Amino acid sequence: MDFEIKGIHLEVSERMRSYIEKKMQRLEFAKNLIVDLLFRLVKENNRFKCEATINFRWGNSSHIEVDCFDIFEGIDKLFDKMEVKINREKSKIQEHS
Repeated sequence: MDFEIKGIHLEVSERMRSYIEKKMQRLEFAKNLIVDLLFRLVKENNRFKCEATINFRWGNSSHIEVDCFDIFEGIDKLFDKMEVKINREKSKIQEHS
């Protein structure tokens, strides 16, 4: 599974990058299901928007976004939502099999 991190109006620090890499371990169960993950961290005024696009190997893609005041809290919430979404997609595929 490949992943890319982009910062918009914000420089992605090494601390942010390592935090996301550490959180990627939560998605280890789905590494065979996902082709790539695209993260976008956007700073708008005093708020942050954390976005992720998940491209699944069967062609579907999902876009998830979270707004918050703290970037690390936003990354945590984003991974919570991603876990739920991946499990939902995984169960849909298993039902069709």
